[in-house]
Amino acid sequence: MFRRKVQPLSEVLGKMLRDGGLETPLMQKRLIDAWEVVAGKTVARYTQEKAIRNQTLYVKIVNPALRQDLSMMRSQLVKRLNEYVGSFVISDVRIY
Repeated sequence: MFRRKVQPLSEVLGKMLRDGGLETPLMQKRLIDAWEVVAGKTVARYTQEKAIRNQTLYVKIVNPALRQDLSMMRSQLVKRLNEYVGSFVISDVRIY
């Protein structure tokens, strides 16, 4: 009889994603999708574009007053978004 090294499926999938270079893009997609949950539905209604470049989340907000309020909450947004995803994905949020 032979022994098998039994691993949980989550470990196997995590290793496969890391080896294939897909873990970071997957985390970025999860973070972008988390914007509506973290920022709220009202803010999401005024959001037009979201993109991540160089560990910075760029968000286009069409309401000037809301844009100013969110700009003052940048550090809180970074913390909440990274916590929601469960990994350090972004280091800054730029609201434009």
